[in-house]
Amino acid sequence: MRKYVHGYSEKEANRLNDQADSLASLIHHDSIWEKGSMILEAGCGVGAQTKTVAAQNPDCQFISIDISEESVTEAKQLVQSKGIKNVRFQVADIFALPFEDEYFDHIFLCFVLEHLPNPSKALEFLKRKLKTNGTITLIEGDHGSTYFHPDSELANKAILCQVELQRRNGGDANVGRKLFPILERPDFQEISVSPRQVYVDDSNPDWVEGFTRNTFTAMIEGIKEDAIANKLIDRESMEKGIRDLIKTAEGGGTFCYTFFKGRGMKK
Repeated sequence: MRKYVHGYSEKEANRLNDQADSLASLIHHDSIWEKGSMILEAGCGVGAQTKTVAAQNPDCQFISIDISEESVTEAKQLVQSKGIKNVRFQVADIFALPFEDEYFDHIFLCFVLEHLPNPSKALEFLKRKLKTNGTITLIEGDHGSTYFHPDSELANKAILCQVELQRRNGGDANVGRKLFPILERPDFQEISVSPRQVYVDDSNPDWVEGFTRNTFTAMIEGIKEDAIANKLIDRESMEKGIRDLIKTAEGGGTFCYTFFKGRGMKK
């Protein structure tokens, strides 16, 4: 198994949940499927997205999988603590799915493709498990869409360290912009992609705290030591870049980032 670039710490689990909670209305207001559907959530992680999509689709059944047994255990505990009863968790690999072909009505992936060296190949495996006319939903970010005030050369350099570390690990932190061609290659139809832009300023203190501080800046803080160890940046520059990102969450700062949500139907 490839190294997960963000790690599996409790701090990272908290960051993922902060991100999910702050963005739920933006990216999941239309994550609604037909009653009675059987849905595969591929790459559920610690259940940060599971708790939202399962709760707002109570008449659907979910099978949520992840390659990390530790993450699956955390996800199960989280969902149980919320009283959500329509999810079954399982340790499984997207490239070796233990399900019959054409088993699922819908497949859902959120922040998964960015970690895979070959997203199109993953969709080919997933498509086999999807019923004809079933749909797949992909949600990904794009670090290249990041801009903020006050601007900072070192903050931008720190962000590029995250992009490079993910590239070296076989992933793509800018995969959001590529969702349409990724869906085209495995031959889906009725493909659509919509941008979901996060714009944060002092008028939305919940997003200032939940996204700018606890999601994005926390993510860059989380790769600090790896970036320094890999000689992508020196310690002083990295720490200054992080401090400059923190300034965007203080009075007068703004922050902008775009997620992309793609959908396709199996022919």
